[in-house]
Amino acid sequence: MFDIKENLKKLPDKPGVYLHKDKLGQVIYVGKAVSLKNRVRQYFQSSKNMDAKVRAMVSHIEEFEYITTNTEMEALILENNLIKKYMPQYNVLLRDDKTYPYIKISTNESYPRILKTRRILHDGCKYFGPYTDVTAVNQMIDMLNSIFALKRCSSLKFPADFKPCLNYHINQCRGICTGQISKEEYQDAINHAIELLNGKDKKILTYLSRKMTEEAESMNFEKAAEYRDHIAAVNAITEKQRVVLPTAGDMDVVLGIKGKSNAHVILFFVRQGKLSGRESYHLQAMEEDDLKEIIYAFIKQYYSDQTMIPKEILLESELEDTTLLKDWLSEIRGNRVRITVPQKGAKKALLDMAKQDVFEMMKTLDEKAEIKREKEEAVSSALKVLIGESPADKRTLENPVLFQNGWRVEAYDISNTNGVDSVGAMVVFKGSRPLRKEYRRFKIRTIEGPNDFGSLQEILYRRFKRGIKGDQRFSDMPDLILVDGGKPQVTAAEQVLRAMKIDIPVAGMVKNDKHKTRGLIFRDQELELKDNPVLYRYIASIQEEVHRFAIDYHRNLRKQSLQKSALDAIEGIGEKRRNALLSHFGSIDRIKEATPEELYQVPGITRPVAGKIIEWASKSH
Repeated sequence: MFDIKENLKKLPDKPGVYLHKDKLGQVIYVGKAVSLKNRVRQYFQSSKNMDAKVRAMVSHIEEFEYITTNTEMEALILENNLIKKYMPQYNVLLRDDKTYPYIKISTNESYPRILKTRRILHDGCKYFGPYTDVTAVNQMIDMLNSIFALKRCSSLKFPADFKPCLNYHINQCRGICTGQISKEEYQDAINHAIELLNGKDKKILTYLSRKMTEEAESMNFEKAAEYRDHIAAVNAITEKQRVVLPTAGDMDVVLGIKGKSNAHVILFFVRQGKLSGRESYHLQAMEEDDLKEIIYAFIKQYYSDQTMIPKEILLESELEDTTLLKDWLSEIRGNRVRITVPQKGAKKALLDMAKQDVFEMMKTLDEKAEIKREKEEAVSSALKVLIGESPADKRTLENPVLFQNGWRVEAYDISNTNGVDSVGAMVVFKGSRPLRKEYRRFKIRTIEGPNDFGSLQEILYRRFKRGIKGDQRFSDMPDLILVDGGKPQVTAAEQVLRAMKIDIPVAGMVKNDKHKTRGLIFRDQELELKDNPVLYRYIASIQEEVHRFAIDYHRNLRKQSLQKSALDAIEGIGEKRRNALLSHFGSIDRIKEATPEELYQVPGITRPVAGKIIEWASKSH
């Protein structure tokens, strides 16, 4: 039995991280300390000066662990990683894992391209964003590529025998590979694109409006509609980019707000002096947590996942350990980051404007968060009644907030065509929402023919074997496993888990004659869902999602397989020529329709080989 008094005596006077645990061994709080000896002892002294949250937490502490570090900075980083791993009940937790797209110009290449990315690298390229409107970003990239006829391929070298791709032939690329445009001319086009992304949009909007009118007057309405869409994309990107600080660079404004039962952080993005977007984040916090603690937790958890840290962060009030936070953020960014609480001037005006905006948002945010919370609790309650307590969340028996961190549900499905190109899919739901970054796909390796049961057992074995071995991509274990199918699929899954000595409940998602979700098979019984609309919608959404994910993967593999096998049947076509043909034409059908002259444009296709392709195409029709 763990003796708290004796272990308190053993605490070192060193920086580090401590983990408080309840009687079930669950981590309920993670904290950092400059001195573990002094900090951890404070929890077990008189509770007279403790707030209600700390008293409640201490009443559940049955043991603690600690990890020493060399510096307080190392303790901060370790604390953040452990909070994300354990999602402790008494820590303030960032519940949203949103990522936003950036527009990237690959200025580290001789002929830069314009791309969408969600990762910022220190690679010498230019990045614009983040943007909250993904559709507008896609439209903007398409528009810039179309208007300026920019390079889209990833090729960096163009030898003398290099053949231009289809984009060149349809006037969608200037043909860098043909040597028809100088670096200076191409760079001029890139500079115009950069101008637009910097918010200087008047020239290009005038140009697009003129072109749209010209095309409409010429009765070319399809082309006019393209220009109309380009104009909409420009406006969508730039409409929120108000100039708020003409002389400022990149900064974020971080403001916290507490509603009746929820905590939120509102993040305003200021890029190159322009307000480019705003986003809200829901945090799991208790009533006793003040806004400073919530903001502090948000900054640690949010920016640890960001590869692009702004030069400055504006706050409403000073935080504890601000110097440590600045040093940590500066280390991630690679140069100095400021955390500022402005008292006057333009930055104070910006902060006041943001605060007014947040005040207007408060009611709507609270309502949305409450609806989401009620939905998650309803789903958890329904699962609890039907299946029982989650093995990973047994502490909820004593926790008034039902399944506070949400169930982790993993669903599996198999897809193949008569046993060919068999694949498996795994989707993950946390609470009521999908965790798409944790979806996984599997090619079936050991099973021959149409054997869904064997295929299911293979992917479950591979998934849990990697998790047991410590693979971080599979380290989080589910509270419930769902398989697409009935009792045979459930039995097959349970056999694998028993063999691996894993105790996780398995249920089968059963469909009716119309291929719609009907019920759950659990412990040899079918649980009807028609009388439980909350659980029905939840299970149906998971079943539809895992089926879609499996089918999409199978179709892509099948398409690749069919294309490769069809071209491989042509004499003289090997892997290099096959890939060149598919890259140039995009599909088998386009290759079949190609003329000899078009085939000659493909690298490596000689006249005799082109003749073989034409002969093959004529037999295929």
